[in-house]
Amino acid sequence: MNEFNYIYLIPLLPILTFFFLGFLHKRIKEPISGYIGTASIFTVFAMSVYTAYKYFFAHSGHEAYQPVKVMVKEGWVNFTDKLAIDIGFIVDPISVMMLIVVSTISLMVHIYSIGYMHDDKGFTRFFAYLSLFTFSMLGLVLSSNLFLIYIFWELVGVSSFLLIGYYFETPSAVSASKKAFIVTRFADMFFLIGILMVGYFGQSFDFMTLNSEGMIHHIMEMINNNQMFVFMGLSVFTWALIFIYIGGMGKSAMFPLHIWLPDAMEGPTPVSALIHAATMVVAGVYLVARLFPLFFHIDGGAALGVVAVVGTFSAFFAAVIALTQEDIKRVLAFSTMSQIGYMMMALGVSKYEGHEGLGYMAGMFHLFTHAMFKALLFLAAGAIIHAVHSNFMDKMGGLHKYMPVSRWTFLIAALAISGIPPFAGFFSKDEILSAAFEYNKFIWFIGFVVAGMTAFYMFRLYYRIFFNTEREYEHKPHDPSFAMKLPLIFLAIMAVVAGWIPFSNYVTADLHGFHGGIHIDDPLVWASIVVAAVGYFIARIMYYKPTDYPQKFASAMGNGYKWAKNKFYMDELYIFVTHKIIFDKISKPIAWFDRNVIDGFMNMIGLTVEKTSEKTKGLQSGRMQDYAMYFVSGVVAIVMLIVYLK
Repeated sequence: MNEFNYIYLIPLLPILTFFFLGFLHKRIKEPISGYIGTASIFTVFAMSVYTAYKYFFAHSGHEAYQPVKVMVKEGWVNFTDKLAIDIGFIVDPISVMMLIVVSTISLMVHIYSIGYMHDDKGFTRFFAYLSLFTFSMLGLVLSSNLFLIYIFWELVGVSSFLLIGYYFETPSAVSASKKAFIVTRFADMFFLIGILMVGYFGQSFDFMTLNSEGMIHHIMEMINNNQMFVFMGLSVFTWALIFIYIGGMGKSAMFPLHIWLPDAMEGPTPVSALIHAATMVVAGVYLVARLFPLFFHIDGGAALGVVAVVGTFSAFFAAVIALTQEDIKRVLAFSTMSQIGYMMMALGVSKYEGHEGLGYMAGMFHLFTHAMFKALLFLAAGAIIHAVHSNFMDKMGGLHKYMPVSRWTFLIAALAISGIPPFAGFFSKDEILSAAFEYNKFIWFIGFVVAGMTAFYMFRLYYRIFFNTEREYEHKPHDPSFAMKLPLIFLAIMAVVAGWIPFSNYVTADLHGFHGGIHIDDPLVWASIVVAAVGYFIARIMYYKPTDYPQKFASAMGNGYKWAKNKFYMDELYIFVTHKIIFDKISKPIAWFDRNVIDGFMNMIGLTVEKTSEKTKGLQSGRMQDYAMYFVSGVVAIVMLIVYLK
């Protein structure tokens, strides 16, 4: 009997909670619905911790850290004798890690939301949506095959649409939810095409089968024997992996499919912490990690090279924009995009076996640590917005006197994301830079620069919120209620201790642990500390007190600063391409052809029939004597014809 047979209960609890709160949302009032949702997620959290303990510490023998499949329904949909969709869950190092991430952040967000959403008229509806999202995300990380993960992938998209558009009375929230939904659906089209291609050539959707040595050898043999199409020097299977990655780019807001992420900040701040910090946006990273053996081995890792390039560029691109933003949630949004770029870069530069798989381990490690300190940053930002009733830094300043808990927890998170030792981000980010240095010095240099930029924009944010200008507030700001402070304190502790986990013992590309860790005598380690410290001190000089340095810097950068502040006009570019090119130059001519040629031809047929009917309808008089005359005349004519022909 499989010792993880209970695993299906983990996603089952949130979906039952969603239906319960959804159907009874008018009867169950605040705060009872919040308590019900939180109790459900606490149970999920406890079961996830138990699963992690059982898998990593109590699951002994030669199968330790190997994938375990729990089958719910075998052969749910059968395409051929070999190709079928099963309903099953997989328990392995990355799925167990993601269980901890999703359940921990979801629990903290649920507790925080009891205070943050107090007196909101949609309180119960909000907790129902949170439960639906948690169910979708848990199902996604546990899915044992590509088609099942795609189903949960789409459910995550629906959940995010509901949560981003929670304030549906606000036009900007409705617009943001539609934008996120449409952009990610466009990416998901490629994901589905990639799944179908993999299923056709691999004759399986199952992750354990696809990642097996036998499958990889079979695919490579087909490529070497010219049994697989080649396009632009890459096999069709590599293109399938690239299409799957495009699906991940949409969910993880990688360039150029990132445009939905800043607008998604229209949702309540707890939503930003849950979706845009720790869970949904890392789904693309998880997807690449889940199929990593295929990405690495097929065509010499060509698809993995695409992951590295896109991740590196996205990390730098988003960091540049984050330097200039004034809305604190948008700074954190672009910071999230940048850090996910770091994770993608780590996977892209990784090899497979042993210590050579450092990039894979570091990417997963950074996913774990980033979830803790980025969720903390968003929740602390929510407490600040709750206190001053504004998202913009020019409305803030001097808050260290009023909000000590928010200030210290935000500081811990800022130090962690900046890569300052001994906080969590230092350990995971430094491992990424080490892996990049071994792979490509230029990619390492970009990551190195981004590390300094991260420290700068985070402490720009910190000093402008808590120091800088001393303001007189209409309503005296204060720290939030206990329900909101508790998650801040817990996540602050995690932002300190999470980096000390010996991650390389548990999560690796080849499932065999290796001795990792930071070597303090390594010059690369000191270089990353120094660049983070430089970023911090520049931010302190510019923003600790009001100075004219920011204005001088903006003036010196000229149009570069303007472009960065306007997000390099990517939204305007998309509008131009869609409206001026696709709609005006392509869609309108097609619509004209449809109306005038296709419809015109069909209308002509109809009109011809109608006119012919007008001319011939007199033959149908309805009088019996006329029909008798026609009949007799016909018979006489036929008889005469026969006689004549004889």
